[in-house]
Amino acid sequence: MSDHQGQFLICFWGVRGSVACPGTQTVRYGGNTACIEVNVGGERLIFDGGTGLRNLGQKMLGEMPVKANIFFTHSHWDHIQGFPFFVPAFVPGNKFKIHGAIAPNGSTIEQRLNDQMLHPNFPVPLQIMGAELTFCDIEVGEVVKIGEAEISNAMLNHPGEAIGYRISYRGHSVAYISDTEHFPGRLDDNVLKLADNADVMIYDCTYTDDEYYDEKSSKAGWGHSTWQEAVKLAKAANVKQLVIFHHDPTHTDEFMDDIVRQTSLALPSSIVAKEGMVLDLIKEESPVVAVV
Repeated sequence: MSDHQGQFLICFWGVRGSVACPGTQTVRYGGNTACIEVNVGGERLIFDGGTGLRNLGQKMLGEMPVKANIFFTHSHWDHIQGFPFFVPAFVPGNKFKIHGAIAPNGSTIEQRLNDQMLHPNFPVPLQIMGAELTFCDIEVGEVVKIGEAEISNAMLNHPGEAIGYRISYRGHSVAYISDTEHFPGRLDDNVLKLADNADVMIYDCTYTDDEYYDEKSSKAGWGHSTWQEAVKLAKAANVKQLVIFHHDPTHTDEFMDDIVRQTSLALPSSIVAKEGMVLDLIKEESPVVAVV
């Protein structure tokens, strides 16, 4: 995607949760972990640095010098593992502002990205990266302005804490809500606030209700939600389009096809995220989906 004033494009580079799962059974929906690129008003915003970030970085090599703002929801492995393999960060002349909330133990996003690249976890340290890296600690509830875009956030229900984001630009908005666990019996006020009347809500639908509530292998307390809860939230928040996201690594293409069928019946405006999928929020009609 090239940067142009007036655009609001969302590209999905990684749509899985927990762990990357390449293979013959995940070809159509993709096996890389969380990473989306938002091209808004001439600015490039990147949300999360899962393994999908590596592929985005390969594409950006043809556009250098490059700059971007990178926002992390939290620092669980599936959201940061792509960062050490983000080649543009090693190239002098590129510029990246990296945003994240301070963790419950007091560590900054800089400390956590640094720690994953220390021996014995990685062969070279973060300091070897040649690009200009600026680390920004953001407060929960803070609004960050980048060009004409406003990026707000709210706390999510996830072990070790995570935040969700809302990107607003010229009357359009997208809510990026990964990772979070719903509250049985009630809707999450923070999620409703992030998603309120949004053009697009990207939501953590790791499980189905059957998986989440299974008596023998319940996923309650694991920090993730279901597509059925996503439908409830999307309807309550008056979202124009729901995007099913953060797919469980055990969910094959065939399993995801079944989720497509079920969610389209429950909420016709819903879609299931695939790697390479692009949404255009500025189109006069509802967001156009393309897969590249």
